[in-house]
Amino acid sequence: MFIDSAKMAVRAGDGGRGCVAFRREKFVPRGGPSGGDGGDGGSVVLVVASGYNTLLHVHHRRLVKASRGEHGKGSNKTGADGSDVVVPVPLGTVVRDAATGELLGDLVTEGERLVVARGGRGGRGNARFATATNQAPRRAEPGGSGEQRELELELKLMADLGLVGMPNAGKSTLLSRVSAARPKVADYPFTTLEPYLGVVRSAADEFRTLVMADIPGLIEGAHHGAGLGIQFLRHVERCRALAHLVDLADPTALEGRVDTIRAELESYSASLHRRTWLLVGTKLDAVADREAAFAELAAVAGSHGVGWCAISAVTGEGLERLIGMLFHLIEEREHP
Repeated sequence: MFIDSAKMAVRAGDGGRGCVAFRREKFVPRGGPSGGDGGDGGSVVLVVASGYNTLLHVHHRRLVKASRGEHGKGSNKTGADGSDVVVPVPLGTVVRDAATGELLGDLVTEGERLVVARGGRGGRGNARFATATNQAPRRAEPGGSGEQRELELELKLMADLGLVGMPNAGKSTLLSRVSAARPKVADYPFTTLEPYLGVVRSAADEFRTLVMADIPGLIEGAHHGAGLGIQFLRHVERCRALAHLVDLADPTALEGRVDTIRAELESYSASLHRRTWLLVGTKLDAVADREAAFAELAAVAGSHGVGWCAISAVTGEGLERLIGMLFHLIEEREHP
């Protein structure tokens, strides 16, 4: 199951309290203070870990609690620190404070760590308060309270290229042809119910790859939640470039279909609307009048100032040219 958002309460451990104690040794009259400090409380830490691509493992984990520090002891013994609790999260996790909306971290690097609740500091024992004028203090500090808060976790997939378009535009079929990913493919709308990632290799250099994301189909009103809408638009935000797929066999006006998706992207995020993109006509094998289809595709692409390509993921026609154009598109983003 693909879960890309979750709420989780975290509570760090309290610090241990300091100890009030005095030395009790034979032949040592008036032994001085010997109360040790309390240990620090454990913290709650999120860490980016490989092998995780969903928030399912934390979706039902309502409370994550670290252990408290031990209290100080006599003979100047410091209490043990509480153990940290480490919670693994997938690459691309955004962490916010649920109460304030404050952005706590955007975890985009493998192994990156984020302390979301810091443990309380251990209290000082009475040995810390001894002075020349107060050689037998009878005071010690209580331990500090550990932080606690409720978190909102949101996963935004990390991909080089995002496939966008209306339902049944051929996005899943394309991904399954150019990568090892196996998204569901069927002849009805909203076949894709969750994003899929696939690794595409360059035909010119087998060591060059790009990560392609198949995003569920968008319809008018998606930025308000229509269809599968806004719950998956967030995954397009991290893509460095977009491939906008349109069904060439669809008799409705191509320009209107393109404008609808462009408007949804702009309504969701102005920066997303400005992202580099390529117009890709699909299902070329089902087109009767190719010249007219190419002319319409070229005209719409020209009006938006972008490149275009026509393919058939079923027969493989145009795929090699498309992959080359996609790699060029990513390279332009890396070296503008």
